[in-house]
Amino acid sequence: MPRFSYAGKVRGRNNDRDTGKSGKREMTTVSEKIDARLVKELREKSGAPMGDCLKALQETHGDIEAGFVVLRKRGMASAQKKASRTTNEGAVGTYIHAGGKIGVLIELNCESDFVARTEDFQELLKDIAMHIAASDPRYVKPGDVTTEDLEREKEIFRAQAAATGKPAPVIEKIVEGKMAKFYEEVCLLEQPFIKDQAVSIKELIGQKVGKLGENITVRRFARFKVGAPDWTVATTKSVEAAAE
Repeated sequence: MPRFSYAGKVRGRNNDRDTGKSGKREMTTVSEKIDARLVKELREKSGAPMGDCLKALQETHGDIEAGFVVLRKRGMASAQKKASRTTNEGAVGTYIHAGGKIGVLIELNCESDFVARTEDFQELLKDIAMHIAASDPRYVKPGDVTTEDLEREKEIFRAQAAATGKPAPVIEKIVEGKMAKFYEEVCLLEQPFIKDQAVSIKELIGQKVGKLGENITVRRFARFKVGAPDWTVATTKSVEAAAE
């Protein structure tokens, strides 16, 4: 059975210099052949369109992991470009953990009702709800952390670092590193996705933004656990409100 592969186009271009009587043109190969199975594997791993997977693999000479990194970077770049766009549509999703002991309610926003109804958006909604049930974040993003919680953590980390006897500049670097870890523990967007620890929730959303072409944001979520003394209700500021 023949092996099928994706192949890029080969374009010819005129050489600006005289090529002689033969009149030959310089040929430039813009892409290389990539096995279709690799494209399919990267598609399943990343969720990105087949065309984007092919381009990423061509750039990385068929390296799946390197191609995945390329797609992640492009997804985040696309998400950053669209971050200021208003998200007034979307959907509310739920996740109830086996046995009904943990429940999550989440509102995920996008720009149009059409995108909100797509399979990709609904899949993202379910994945994030399930992640919240498992990872128990307290805030949506670092900018939502209260001043009280922020100062308390910094004070604790600074005291711990000072106990080592290191100079002040080093102490501040230590505190900075510990705060980054703190954000990863309590902020939804900074947490590693439970299904793929190499991808943060922010990057997971960025991948869908790149694929669907619309800004996507988590507006709020609530998490309840049977018998727990408290519960989590987190709401993030919109881009417009944060700018005021």
